[in-house]
Amino acid sequence: MDESNNTPEYSVSEIAGALKRTVEAAFGQVRVRGELSQFRRQASGHWYGSLKDERALIDLAMWKGTAQGLTFRPEDGLEVVVTGKLTTYPGRSKYQLIVEKMEPAGVGALLAQIEARRLKLQAEGLFDPARKKPLPFLPRVIGVVTSPTGAVIRDILHRLADRFPRRVLVWPVAVQGEASAAQVAAAIAGFNALPADGPIPRPDLIIVARGGGSIEDLAAFNEEIVVRAAAASRVPLISAVGHETDTTLIDYASDWRAPTPTAAAERAVPVRAELAATLAMLHGRLDSATLRALRLRQE
Repeated sequence: MDESNNTPEYSVSEIAGALKRTVEAAFGQVRVRGELSQFRRQASGHWYGSLKDERALIDLAMWKGTAQGLTFRPEDGLEVVVTGKLTTYPGRSKYQLIVEKMEPAGVGALLAQIEARRLKLQAEGLFDPARKKPLPFLPRVIGVVTSPTGAVIRDILHRLADRFPRRVLVWPVAVQGEASAAQVAAAIAGFNALPADGPIPRPDLIIVARGGGSIEDLAAFNEEIVVRAAAASRVPLISAVGHETDTTLIDYASDWRAPTPTAAAERAVPVRAELAATLAMLHGRLDSATLRALRLRQE
């Protein structure tokens, strides 16, 4: 008797569907630690790649909405902790992890990533002191790359108004998140591209600023695209990212690093009242010297 005739017969779709339901029901939400591999952003905004350790590999998929909430840029070789749901992809007989949250596996992982990038860019000469441009004594127009809302832009404008009012152009950008680095780099390049005598004049000085935060919050200013844009700027550039103790890679490429956004405004312009006092003193000295010269001639 052929017992195989008693074995239930399934379609391919039925088996694939049963496997999908079994995997999703058995695991639910999971947290997995591993190293990113071949993790790339697609034109759709979704990210695909793998998470691996020394013995195994799991495919990852991260949808655009989740990626926009990241505070750092995923790179191959970075160790991360991923939270998400396991599922299968019946069309290719594969299983994958749908990423709902991704974070570096400790600050050390991000610091190692940043240091490796710093050494690479330093070797290319992007941080060479000879590349740094002198800042103008009294810029006519100052371009500020920052968020249009929040305390940073208010502090800069207030300090400039107190010291020496100047024309200020604000290029609004996101100062954290996946889109931030590209926006900051585009703003620096955009200010440089403005014609000097156009309706919107090219700034004589650029300030790139954001308030303090964690290493993840400041991640955009450690991105290679931002560092290269700062190094390529023909307009002198002040970096003012974070608090005094925060250092990002844009600081190495900028022409002057300010410990705070307020300090950047103080460095950008002199104090008008002090200049007026100095001019008055020099005027008095000139008058005195002229009178002395006249008296000497009379004698």
